[in-house]
Amino acid sequence: MTYNAGTVDVAVIGAGHAGIEAGLAAARLGCSTVVFTINLDAVGNCPCNPSIGGTAKGHLVREIDALGGEMGKTADACTIQSRMLNLGKGPAVHSLRAQIDRNQYARTMKHKLETCPNLLLRQAEVVKLEQDGGDWLLTTRLEAVYRAKAVIIATGTFLGGKVFVGDVSYESGPDGMFPAAFLPDSLKDLGIALRRFKTGTPARVLKSSIDFTNLEVQQGDEPVVPFSYETEEKLENKAVCHISWTNEATHQVIKDNIHRSPLYGGEIQGIGPRYCPSIEDKVVRFPEKERHQLFIEPCGLDTEEMYLQGMSSSLPEDVQVDFYHTIPGLEHVQLMRTAYAIEYDCCDPRELTAALEFRELPGLYGAGQFNGSSGYEEAAAQGLVAGINAARKVQGKEPVILDRASSYIGTLIDDLITKGASDPYRMMTSRSEYRLVLRQDNADQRLTPLGWEIGLISAKRWAKFQEKEAQKAAEQKRAQNTVFSPTEELNRILVSRGTSPVNTGARLADLLRRPQITYQDLAPIDTSRPNYPPAVFEAVEIALKYEGYIKRQLADIEEMRRVERKKLPLTVDYSQVKGLRLEAAEKLNKVKPENIGQAGRISGVSPADISVLLIWLAGRQG
Repeated sequence: MTYNAGTVDVAVIGAGHAGIEAGLAAARLGCSTVVFTINLDAVGNCPCNPSIGGTAKGHLVREIDALGGEMGKTADACTIQSRMLNLGKGPAVHSLRAQIDRNQYARTMKHKLETCPNLLLRQAEVVKLEQDGGDWLLTTRLEAVYRAKAVIIATGTFLGGKVFVGDVSYESGPDGMFPAAFLPDSLKDLGIALRRFKTGTPARVLKSSIDFTNLEVQQGDEPVVPFSYETEEKLENKAVCHISWTNEATHQVIKDNIHRSPLYGGEIQGIGPRYCPSIEDKVVRFPEKERHQLFIEPCGLDTEEMYLQGMSSSLPEDVQVDFYHTIPGLEHVQLMRTAYAIEYDCCDPRELTAALEFRELPGLYGAGQFNGSSGYEEAAAQGLVAGINAARKVQGKEPVILDRASSYIGTLIDDLITKGASDPYRMMTSRSEYRLVLRQDNADQRLTPLGWEIGLISAKRWAKFQEKEAQKAAEQKRAQNTVFSPTEELNRILVSRGTSPVNTGARLADLLRRPQITYQDLAPIDTSRPNYPPAVFEAVEIALKYEGYIKRQLADIEEMRRVERKKLPLTVDYSQVKGLRLEAAEKLNKVKPENIGQAGRISGVSPADISVLLIWLAGRQG
């Protein structure tokens, strides 16, 4: 017998990285919110890497923080080692990555949900979702019925979850949790087309069983750079990672047992992540490679579990033991958690709008792996956007739409809703055509004004942001007006850095435009330099060095936005538009793009098709 458990504005199904950001955003924007999780101990869990950030993912974390999200602040509080990746390349691809204390991260996030006004964190499995007029009814396994004005599905890998280890398989969520076994049927009844994706995770092993003697040590970077623009305390590296390699013996064990892999035996039907293959997949797909790198990473400061980054597998447990024992440093390693693959249900994100709302189901939103993405950071970014837009829907406000030129978050969402996801989508810097403008160092400049407008940025933080922007403007002016005489000391600095000396006075701005010269190089003679935070000088230096390229990219962005302003009706039947190819009409009817720019990014829609659409649109408007 069901019972009425209450009415809320926003209900969030799932309390992983997507659900956390969604719930906090909706509640902080003034909506009564309930966040459901199958197990309270799974809140904020990191079932794979004990890390936050990485290439392109670090950009997402910075952008989440710039908008007022929580991931960056919590990662900073739980950091045990930090590194800035890709420093040997240009600033567009610099990305922060932090090893975190996995248990501390989960505890911290859970407490933030527990103490957030307007938010109820509830351990309950949602088994049924149905429409009731303009509201949604959510029924739990214990027969409680909640009424909500908007619902966000953020089920991660729990939805129809099934774990595979060799020929053993069973219904399960990650880390031995119960799966969400009943909700998939309810979603299908709503008309949502589900498909199966797969991901996997490496074993966790006992630290004391590893021989670190001859392993390469990977230190953190100093000084530690925080993710969050609000983090003021000095962060420290508290642990190191180690590097080892597979070898011919490792690969032979895998080859001899590949027939026992559910991935190659046909038991796994789900599609796995293209850019994060299992070790058996690497050995089969890249037979010419003599070895594969793995990173041995601590899961926290108060645990002996070590994570074997790069060694995801679904091979039988005995085979895993055998091939791990062939790797230097792991000859006597003891498994604490066996590696496994997990299949789960997800939707086709092309059914969503840019607000992450289902077009045919108003008030229902998707976020995270449910939308076909992979990764904590991708999930959190979508959760934040879904939470903001669900709240705004309830409040009768227009949705917040991030375009490709505003952010990596906008690129991520645009890719998902226009191109779909044939395999778990992972964010990469190469996916953004505007990456020189969308750097991780300027995420606050790009997005904090929007976060302030939405209502997720505090007055204190807004004042701090405005101060930083004023400092940047003042420093840019000083760089243009400061002139150094051609002294012996200046020329010694220039020559030592591999650039030519000067014979006349040189402006600070012109010197900084030289690729070889930095603020740090000029510090001995730059006596008028003010006491600003390092981020201010970093921003000014990048702006000067890449000024021409940035101007060109900003012009490209303006042209893109001009095309994006050409809106398309969402109710049109494209099969009735004369001149469109059949394939293009089918793809356009599937995606229902919101504008011409989005239509042009759909696979199967050609420039000729866009020309037809422009003529047709002009005819309608005329």
